[in-house]
Amino acid sequence: MKNLPNELKSSPMISSLSIIVPTYQESENLPTLIDRIRMAVTPLQMPYEVIIVDDDSRDGTEETVDELTKNGHPIRLIVRKDQRGLSSAVIRGFRETKGELLICMDADLSHPPEAIPAMVNAFDDPQVEMVIGSRYVPGGSTDDQWGLVRWLNSKVATLLAKPFTRIKDPMSGFFAISREVFAKATELNPVGYKIGLELIVKSKSKNIREIPIHFADREFGQSKLNFKEQLNYIKHLKRLADFKFGRMFQFVQFCGVGATGMGVDLFAFYLLIRLNLPVPMARAIAIWIAMTWNFWLNRRLTFSYSRKGNIFSQYGKFVASCSVGAFLSWLTSILLIQLTPWFAVHIFHAAIIGVMVGTLSNFAISYMWVFKSDSKHPSS
Repeated sequence: MKNLPNELKSSPMISSLSIIVPTYQESENLPTLIDRIRMAVTPLQMPYEVIIVDDDSRDGTEETVDELTKNGHPIRLIVRKDQRGLSSAVIRGFRETKGELLICMDADLSHPPEAIPAMVNAFDDPQVEMVIGSRYVPGGSTDDQWGLVRWLNSKVATLLAKPFTRIKDPMSGFFAISREVFAKATELNPVGYKIGLELIVKSKSKNIREIPIHFADREFGQSKLNFKEQLNYIKHLKRLADFKFGRMFQFVQFCGVGATGMGVDLFAFYLLIRLNLPVPMARAIAIWIAMTWNFWLNRRLTFSYSRKGNIFSQYGKFVASCSVGAFLSWLTSILLIQLTPWFAVHIFHAAIIGVMVGTLSNFAISYMWVFKSDSKHPSS
């Protein structure tokens, strides 16, 4: 140990490593990756294991891992036949680990195993909770073959993650987390491929160290990033916002849905009038259409955890809650106008306050009765 360079000395805080590599049709990359991991980790002089979590690739991955194991590499293979997805694969791998420090990296050779010693040594600081291999800190870089669209996609995704963390590369899939901090991550429910961001939010980690890496382009195989995964990322952000900001974020969504409902209401009213329906009938139908729209969108978005509930029962309750909200809105504005001289002159302001009271009432009843959840932090 005395002859090792400082950057390769084993961290006094870490005694063993578990490196998790999720795979799907990456067999061509595994021999090179495993050799580079061994060369990077061996100077640290600590036990390590590599856990390959494969989503039933059927591309020779099992045979490749078997051959690497025969050559003395400390590898375990988990083949999942009943589940798919990078994030859930990483979680499965983390739960199977034996090491003290858990490291996640891709199999496509985009993440440099040579950065592992620096990641380990970052935990010399006992305050560090996670270490991220970052493309965007000084010294970090991406492959020259990255095009404008790929660069822009990464930057937009990073910007969307700003409400959850201030690190420069929250999209990185190359990170290290201690077993203790991983155990603090509650209600893991990842979707898509950004498991690092999920763990940052769910473990409530604040002290995160970023070390520079060069993000290389893959040599073999095809990228798994597609439009579906980008949509999954938006869905993931919504779940994280529900978890981190709770009822406040739900209320914001509820108000947003209400705003779209107003547009639906007015548009439907306009069309019905154009069809020469009597105004009272047109108004009633337009309100019913808007109410149904609000119910559907709130069930899909604001209270998306409730979609397993009986839709007809929920719809009836929602209509009832809206009726209560409408009455409270009307009553509030009328009382303000009749009992307060200022509001008697400024009736529009009284109407606005009435709308606010009605909205709060609708949200409270929806949250506690219509879309009631048994979980403190329901999953979307």
